[in-house]
Amino acid sequence: MSDQLRAAIIQDDATSRVLMLGWMDDEALAMTRETGLVTFYSRSRQQLWVKGETSGNALHVVEVVLDCDEDAVLVRVNADGPACHDGSTSCFTPWLWRRILQRDAAGDETSYVARTLREGTVKVSRKVGEEAVEVVVAALAEDDDRVLSEVADLWFHTLLLLRSRGLDPAAVEDELRRRVR
Repeated sequence: MSDQLRAAIIQDDATSRVLMLGWMDDEALAMTRETGLVTFYSRSRQQLWVKGETSGNALHVVEVVLDCDEDAVLVRVNADGPACHDGSTSCFTPWLWRRILQRDAAGDETSYVARTLREGTVKVSRKVGEEAVEVVVAALAEDDDRVLSEVADLWFHTLLLLRSRGLDPAAVEDELRRRVR
């Protein structure tokens, strides 16, 4: 291994979304360029690893660019699937989505998230409808604090709906981005 590890910023070529951060030594960088698959140096295992070799979510290199002093690298990629180990498109996921994923994975039936997701998409959809109505009522007749509270409930339950359907909020961003082109 080289004495120097470089921060490797992995960016989706189509959306410009930062997917993850890993580490590359000279050998990992060379393998990434040679194979066209992102290869990292694992600091915990002290060895090279190819992203996706176990998950199937490989990162296919579009471009590799070193920064001006060559201690960091930007790798633009096309991803076969989610980049994050938790199933998210990106490791830089909003905290509320990450919390929903964690509570769902834990499966603790005392958790509102886990319990509601187990009840299914129909139940979650009804809750989204209920919260949407409450937002409209608050916007028309109540103070700003109430509007914020109701919008927070709607956003939360909308994220639960996405999770119940197996969708990632990043897909919503992608759709909105597609519409403004």
